Amino acid sequence: MRLSLAAAIGFSSLIQDGNSFIPSLVPRASLSSRTITSPSTTSVLSTRLHFKNETSSTAVLEPPSVTEVDSPAATSSLADLCPFKKVMAANRGEIAVRIARAGTELNLKTASIYAYEDRASAHRWDTDESYLLPACGTPVQAYLNIQNIIKVAKDNGVDAIHPGYGFLSESAEFAQACADNGITFVGPSVENLVTFGDKTKARELAIKSGVSVVPGTTEPLTTADAAIEFVEKYGLPVIIKAAKGGGGKGMRVVRKKEDLVSLFNAASSEALASFGDGGCFVERFVTDAKHVEVQVIGDGKGNVVHLWERDCSVQRRHQKIVEIAPACHHPMEVRQAVLDDALKITKACNYKNAGTVEFLVDDQGRHYFMEVNPRVQVEHTVTEQVTGIDIVQSTFLIAGGASLEEIGLVQEKIIPRGVAMQCRITTEDPAKDFAPSTGMLDVCRHSVGPGLRIDGYSYPGMVVQPYFDSLLVKYTATHKNWDGVIRRMRRALRDNHIRGVKTNIPFLLNVLDHPDFIKGTFDLNFIQNNPELLDNLPGTPTAVERTTEGQKYDHLEGYLKYIANLAVNGHPKSLGADPAIAKTMRNQDVPAPSAEAIEAILEKKNTKPNNFKKILREQGPKALAKAMREHSNTMLTDTTMRDAHQSLLATRMRTHDLLKAAKATNAAFNSADIFSLEVWGGATFDVSMNFLRECPWKRLEELDEAAPDMLKQMLLRGANAVGYTVYPDNLVYEFCKTAYESGNDVFRVFDSLNYIDNMELGIKAAAASGGFVEAAISYTGDVTNDSPENKYNLNYYLDFADKLVDLGAHCLCIKDMAGLLTPRATPL
Repeated sequence: MRLSLAAAIGFSSLIQDGNSFIPSLVPRASLSSRTITSPSTTSVLSTRLHFKNETSSTAVLEPPSVTEVDSPAATSSLADLCPFKKVMAANRGEIAVRIARAGTELNLKTASIYAYEDRASAHRWDTDESYLLPACGTPVQAYLNIQNIIKVAKDNGVDAIHPGYGFLSESAEFAQACADNGITFVGPSVENLVTFGDKTKARELAIKSGVSVVPGTTEPLTTADAAIEFVEKYGLPVIIKAAKGGGGKGMRVVRKKEDLVSLFNAASSEALASFGDGGCFVERFVTDAKHVEVQVIGDGKGNVVHLWERDCSVQRRHQKIVEIAPACHHPMEVRQAVLDDALKITKACNYKNAGTVEFLVDDQGRHYFMEVNPRVQVEHTVTEQVTGIDIVQSTFLIAGGASLEEIGLVQEKIIPRGVAMQCRITTEDPAKDFAPSTGMLDVCRHSVGPGLRIDGYSYPGMVVQPYFDSLLVKYTATHKNWDGVIRRMRRALRDNHIRGVKTNIPFLLNVLDHPDFIKGTFDLNFIQNNPELLDNLPGTPTAVERTTEGQKYDHLEGYLKYIANLAVNGHPKSLGADPAIAKTMRNQDVPAPSAEAIEAILEKKNTKPNNFKKILREQGPKALAKAMREHSNTMLTDTTMRDAHQSLLATRMRTHDLLKAAKATNAAFNSADIFSLEVWGGATFDVSMNFLRECPWKRLEELDEAAPDMLKQMLLRGANAVGYTVYPDNLVYEFCKTAYESGNDVFRVFDSLNYIDNMELGIKAAAASGGFVEAAISYTGDVTNDSPENKYNLNYYLDFADKLVDLGAHCLCIKDMAGLLTPRATPL
């Protein structure tokens, strides 16, 4: 077969990956005269990519060299090298999906596990089988219970477990438990995990291997006194690191001597809580450093290769945000030195499977060993994109006994092509110090296009839980040069549509647009030194928009949903709407009633205000109860702003519309026979927050300000407050206290089943707030029926009323929810 590469549309080299080929881009003109001739072998033109200098973004291509590799026809499938029948991902979310896909491509049956709170997670659906984990304290603990996971695997014929990253991925105990039960642990050997799970042992191995390290303690410290001795000898700044674990846990930077003791104790406590060991080691802190790490794969047979390096310097609180492969902003001699040391330390311990060796590189190009993460990293995708090597599949093959040579991992043939960048999209709100954001994904449509890879598990309708890591999806962009990969990632972040929760995308866009990032001159202090990255976040309200007038911005999505529902489903007939009439109505804003005109009418009638609000706030609830008893006429509670519009309009009235009527309502109802306005609580709270996207507390405060003379009343579901479950006592007490301070005066406490224990907490909490307690009796019987078989007779209600009074109710209310109270029964 003879093929002219001039006709190959610019594809100059092909990397074998199982039975597929991945093209790499090289200028077409440089290859116009090259040809390939061979029926059984293929000549591959390998092109090495590096960068001119540390700040350059221009790719330089070395002349291509010709090497011989086996053609796909002459080799067996990589799947034939994997002996497993069924593999299980001992993880959740994005990495569990990644593991399942790798297993499927190797013709393996796949299984997943999930905590009850993860029952709707998509990682369950990407496997052939999925199994519920027993409850274990917290949702996270379910994924950390080794005994339960091993039992699931054994009971269901799993012969290999892949731990992914996080959870038990670095647990030597878990790896040993797998071995003891005849299950293959798809990861490093137990010895590797023991060595690199202890930062002190890892450091000792690095020194023994001739790898450059930062001056630091040789043993983990358990007291601040030992840390003080080190600082007195080596000076500041220093960094405190947990002896076991990683991911930024148990890590503190000390720049002032007076902060040393408190920061050491904080790091030690965090390490103890996270890893069960409060030991920490202390080392000199390298300032203005960059984080460079090397991806390695070993076969446990003395062979280790590197898959080149990554730059992970863009970090926030020791958590990586943007990762780049290769580390193209460093001189080639620095990169080579880092690669050499990574191989030294991993070969010294006969490393098996995938791992990452992490280094600090200072402003003079000197590198220092930090740690080895003996697992697949979150950012492995960028390395896969530039090398064409499937790292996760390789972990299965190595665990199955294959050597590096058998799976085609020969150092001379592993060459990076182009530049890849990964951005971690998390459900955090950058405008609120990256506070977690939870809720349902109303819209979830990811970006697509050339050179873009998506790793995630999100879907429309998915509920983001508060129990787990906030990582939602990873975007990996690939391009032939640095400038191109920035532009591609920028486009990808802007093209996606994720709605329903806040994400860090606006912050990522600011990072990509920063001049230092574009020039490649960023280091580990990049985010800390550029607080403006949190200013004017794209797609979020500006400072001006955050004013009272600008609050409309936050409600736009809610308004659009309402309009969309009307456009698709029409006006609901169940609420009495006539579509025919609705179409003829003029679409205009309804003006507010004139409070002045109402006051003028009341003055002519010589109507006096009732002063109930003033009595309660100045003299207390007992004085208000006395004023009610002394009042001779029947008093009314207006429910328009709560119960009435809940029944007629599904509680969808906006605060904006209620406020229009509030001032006029205050003027009209501030008379002797109007007791209160029911404006809050029950479904109003839930709908305001979850559907209208309004703050229910702000609604209460604004209504109280607009109608200052009227008692405001709410519905309180006893121990359920305004929710749908039983809450802790202290929460209900604090809720009532805050409600009273925000403007609510009367608490109508009820339980639909007249369950006195549920009522008790609500009554006592409302009374403790200083508010007026109106205890409701749910009427469901017939007090005129004196049959012995009638449980809900007059005596039942009288007895229940006595109990409510004994609990501290200031007045009683008969709540006839089903309309069963007859005129004959009313006088009784």
